[in-house]
This record gives sequence, C-alpha cells and structure tokens, in this order.
Amino acid sequence: MRHIQPGTYTALVTPFTTQGDLDKAAFIKLIQHQINSKITGLVPCGTTGESVTLTHQERQWIIQATVEHAQGKALVLAGTGSNSTAQTIAYTKEAEQLGANGALIVTPYYNKPTQEGLYQHYKKISEHTKLPIILYNVPGRTGCDLQADTVVRLARDCANIVGIKEAAGLVDRVAELKTRCPDSFLIFSGDDGLALPMITVGAQGLISVASNVVPTKVVQLVNNALKGHLEEAKTQHLQLRALFFALFVESNPIPVKKAMSLLGLIEDTVRLPLWQANDKTTLLIQDALKKLH
Repeated sequence: MRHIQPGTYTALVTPFTTQGDLDKAAFIKLIQHQINSKITGLVPCGTTGESVTLTHQERQWIIQATVEHAQGKALVLAGTGSNSTAQTIAYTKEAEQLGANGALIVTPYYNKPTQEGLYQHYKKISEHTKLPIILYNVPGRTGCDLQADTVVRLARDCANIVGIKEAAGLVDRVAELKTRCPDSFLIFSGDDGLALPMITVGAQGLISVASNVVPTKVVQLVNNALKGHLEEAKTQHLQLRALFFALFVESNPIPVKKAMSLLGLIEDTVRLPLWQANDKTTLLIQDALKKLH
C-alpha cells in the first residue's frame, strides 16, 4: 500500500479559461508553484476543484497531469467521492490506475445516508481498491455528518482506510478521534482557520484551501504547529486569519479563485451554478492580501 504522510496538502482549484474550458497551462503552473513551496501533497478533483462540474475526460487529465508533474516531489491524493457508491468505486479505481498515492472521499451529498449506510459505503469502496483512503467529513456542504463511532468502526475494520479530513468545525471531534482511533490513523484539519487548534489536540496536518494562494506561509504554519513551535505558529495564524476568513465568506471556491486571479495565477472563472465573487467579497480579499505583503 502506498503511504500518506502528515503535513500540508493543497485542495487544488481547477483553473478554467474565460470561455469555461479547462486551463491546462495554468493548472501545470499551479502544480509547479505548489511543489516549489514544499507542499506535502496535492488534492486534484476534490470539491474545491469543482469536481461535480468536471467531465470524465477532464478528471482523467487533471489526475494524470498532477501525478506526472508531482512524481517524487509531492503526494497525490485524488478526490474520488460522489453520492453514488458505484460511481465512487469507479473513480477510485481509475485514480489508482492513473498513479495516485491515495484517495480523498467525501461523504455522499444530498442522499443523507444513515451511519450504517455511511459505514457500508466506505467499506464497499475499500474492498475495491488498494489505495489508502482518507475519509472526508464536511457536513456543512454534504448534509450528513460522519460521526466518530462510524469513523472508529471504519478505521478498525478496513486496513486501507488510513485517515480523515475533518471539517465539521469541531476541535473536540479531533480530540475524540485521536483518543479512539489507532495511533497510525491520520487526522487532517479540513478548515484552514482551525488547523492550529486541531493540531494541538492531535491532528497531523491540514488539507488546505488557502495554500492555493499562499502555499509557503501555510506550510510554515503547519510545520511549526506539528513541531510544537506554538508561539511561531500562533503568530503565523494571526497573520493569515484575515485571509482564512475572506476565503469562506462565499461558497468555496469562489473567493479562493478571486484571490488567485488578483495574484495573476489563474483566470477568475467558476462554473455554473457558482458565480464570481461580489464586490464586498473582493474588497475583503484585497485587504487580506495586502496585510500579507
């Protein structure tokens, strides 16, 4: 089994041209920028990457390009979740064939499965791949909460379910998982603004949106927190706080794409039904970016 490591992973945006097509050149530049910033890993085709609007051919190209350009320099944790178990299995098997190091699998959205349904969903997926699986709990977006009891069952019963991206906004959930799951089970903060407190109670890293914008600064924050250099980490957290806030005043990835466009990294284009950031959000982002320079 390929190994997933603690650290900072970037939930990559998917750049589009102003015509709405996949911007391949911008995506490759984004990967190179991330690698140069010493990122631990990259997450292509996650929810930040607007995965639900990508065609099958686009998904293939994005994962393949990430694997090719990150080879030996950063881990690739492909987003393969959907609200269909069969479709998720297909996406995960394809990511394995394309050379990903692991799969990040969001809980099914809209269906609102029971906890037993969630257990059976992930168990079935784990039986069809050798990839390490990172669960992804983000109830504010999916409408269902992957509760601690279910996570503990999955960690115990499925050898290749090796961790979770926890984005329920509950620091104590991380503490509970840390005390109940095997020591080898990895817990990643799914919220940039909660990375520091979550690491202090047992999280081993961050799967970040903000690192699309300022990867070096986010990597430094996480590394200091993981090393126990909490005063340095606190100073860095406070410096980044305004950006962390601004990136979520509208639905992700609307603000992060605006921020990246202001820095000249990508075009400010999202796919419908998302729409570009409003003027108030843009001003917040501009102010936050100014504070970092």
